[in-house]
This record gives sequence, structure tokens and C-alpha cells, in this order.
Amino acid sequence: MALSNYVKSADFKNEKHVPVITAPDTVKAGEKVRIELEVGKDIAHPNTTEHHISWIKLYYVEEGTTLPFEVARLEFNVHGEAAAGANEGPVFAEAAGVVVASFKKSGKLIAASYCNIHGLWESEKDIVVQ
Repeated sequence: MALSNYVKSADFKNEKHVPVITAPDTVKAGEKVRIELEVGKDIAHPNTTEHHISWIKLYYVEEGTTLPFEVARLEFNVHGEAAAGANEGPVFAEAAGVVVASFKKSGKLIAASYCNIHGLWESEKDIVVQ
């Protein structure tokens, strides 16, 4: 069975696991674009040693093609772990970050995230290059 059979998607306003892509709908060719990625934007996702988002990846697929380019990978490596016990640590990484990229042609941004309990989730956003 293909990996795509195991990737889930939903509306981020109703599902806390969906990676949210915040970026302009239209950009100029070659212009630097700020792209925000976040899991738990409208509904908070747990961030504990036992239940957390491990990473978010951002892909770009040029319009008219099927080749995804991996633009960035944001890793969240600490979730309250400590010698004193789970969730006793001094730091918790939040599942959010910013990527800056530029584009020559229109296409689709695809974000994928991984929850250590609930697996792979994805979302998409079209980006038009003028």
C-alpha cells in the first residue's frame, strides 16, 4: 500500500493535527516570500513528552508537474524531557516556524507534519507567481 494511504488531511479549524500554511496567494517572480508553518493554530495540539509534533516539512510542486521539491524541514526536538521525568524539563519546542523562499513559477505549497501518536498529516496552498 502507498504511503499516501496513511496521510490524513482535514480543515485546520476542526482538526488540531493539520499543518497550517500562511503565505500570500500571489507573489512576484524572484521575490522573497515569508511562509509561516504551524500545527495547532486554531485548536491547540498537546506538546508533551508523550504527545507532540516532531516535524513539519514544506514542499513545492510547480504547476503542471508532479515533482515535489522539499523546501524546508522544521524539527521540534524537545518536549519537556528531563532526568526528573516526563514533562519536567526546562524547555518545550513549539510546532511553528517561518521559511523564506522565492519562486519563478506558480505552483502548490504542501505542508506535512508528523504527530508521534496520530501519524502523518498534510495541507496544501496554491501560490500564483506573476
